[in-house]
Amino acid sequence: MPRRNSLQSKIENRIAQSGDAVFLTREFADLGGERQVLRALAKTVDAGKLIRLGYGIYGRAEPSRLTGQPILAADQGFAGAARAALNKLGVAWEPGQWEQAYNEGRTTQVPVNAVLRVKGRFARHLAYRGKPLVLER
Repeated sequence: MPRRNSLQSKIENRIAQSGDAVFLTREFADLGGERQVLRALAKTVDAGKLIRLGYGIYGRAEPSRLTGQPILAADQGFAGAARAALNKLGVAWEPGQWEQAYNEGRTTQVPVNAVLRVKGRFARHLAYRGKPLVLER
């Protein structure tokens, strides 16, 4: 249990009060130095309250009902968390071609993997449990 006014407790309080499913490192920059914030976020990941999705991108975690291990607590799973992260980063995106085909009724196959079409430049890699976000150009 972190001390009451420690940086880690401040970060955990901000996460608990926020309704967001995805957090960026820069959202906690006002609480301390960059290295301190990164250490506190790493401890929060170890505590099972966050999951690291990519460089500077963390997702809210909750314990699994089956195993008790932390899982991503985002609407629509990893795809929803990736969309929220891209929105926070200011990257324009749209659904991938197979998701568009499903939404338009051209196919009945439900897309399983997270695939998004990114408009413009985006060089980060997002992944959850070894499954990367696939980007179409």
